[in-house]
Amino acid sequence: MIALLRGKVAHLGLDCLILEVGGIGYRVFTTPAALADLRHEMEVELFTSLVVREDSLTLFGFPSADERDTFETLQTVSGVGPKLALAMLAVHSPEDLRRAVEAEDLKTLQRVPGVGPKSAKRLALELGGKLGAPEPEPDAAPPAPTAARGDVLDALVGLGWNLKAAEGALDAVLAAPEAPTESAPLLRAVLVELGGKNRG
Repeated sequence: MIALLRGKVAHLGLDCLILEVGGIGYRVFTTPAALADLRHEMEVELFTSLVVREDSLTLFGFPSADERDTFETLQTVSGVGPKLALAMLAVHSPEDLRRAVEAEDLKTLQRVPGVGPKSAKRLALELGGKLGAPEPEPDAAPPAPTAARGDVLDALVGLGWNLKAAEGALDAVLAAPEAPTESAPLLRAVLVELGGKNRG
C-alpha cells in the first residue's frame, strides 16, 4: 500500500492535486483546507491511503498521519465510504470528531453533508473507542502551583482569617484572567480581595 508520498505539486484542482514523485504524477484527493495551503511546484509530503475497488485505484492524501488514520477508521462504519469520510474531515478535524463521538454529539456529526440523524447515531455507536480519547481541554483558569497556594493560605490564617474565607478569596483571585501564581503577588491580590471583610 502507498502510505506516504513526497514530491512537487504539479497541478491543483478543486478537490485533488497531482503530485509529481520521481517523474510520475499521482492524482491525490484531499480536503479543501489541505489544498488551500498548497502552491504550484511546492515540495510537499502527504500521508496517503489507497482505496482499491474492482474498477479503480483511488489515492487520498492528508498533511498528517492523524488525518489519514482517521480517514481509514471512519470507513469501518457501515455505510461510510471514502467520499463521505473525506467530507467529514473537510468539516471536522480528527480532534473535533473524537470529541463529538465521545460526547455522542449528534448535532456536530450532522454538520457534514450527507450525515442525517440515523447516520450520526450509527457513527457515534460504531466509532466509540476507535478514534482514541480526545485531548483534555485546557482549564480556563489554571490553579496556582500547590506550594504557592499552600503558602498563601498559611499566611492568611496566620494573619487571622479563617480558612473558609481565605480559600474563597483565593479561588476568586485565581478565577481572574492573568492571576498571579507566585506566592507574594498572589498573597497581595487575595488581601485586596479580602479588604474590608471581618476576620473570624
